[in-house]
Amino acid sequence: MPGPFTTRLLHITTGSDEAVNDLTDACEQFLQEFASGRDGLLNVFVPHATAGVAVIETGSGSDDDLLAALRTLLPPDDRWRHRHGSPGHGRDHVLPAFLPPHATLPVLGGRLALGTWQSVCLVDTNVDNVKRQVRLSFLG
Repeated sequence: MPGPFTTRLLHITTGSDEAVNDLTDACEQFLQEFASGRDGLLNVFVPHATAGVAVIETGSGSDDDLLAALRTLLPPDDRWRHRHGSPGHGRDHVLPAFLPPHATLPVLGGRLALGTWQSVCLVDTNVDNVKRQVRLSFLG
């Protein structure tokens, strides 16, 4: 039986466009292996200064709506003081203030206790860095 704390690092390739990557299946697979039907908490953490974690509906346009809203709130233009990288890259460094780089989710009976339409997603607007890591940690 796994111990009360287990962690795993996922390696995600996000591509050269802004993206909402659904992590729900990877989270469920991790829990199947390590939660063993137990209750607890799953922490999802992105150790990057330009990405965040969101719990949203995907597949119905909400992921595209989120990216459009972020472009409105954080335009990719030259207003940002942080200027290395692609034009507008400074806004990517502000993203985690709006979408934190973590989420802690309830686990019941070894499964994520999400609502019907909720998914766990990596949100990445930084087109300069296509290689991302996501740390999954189960405490139960």
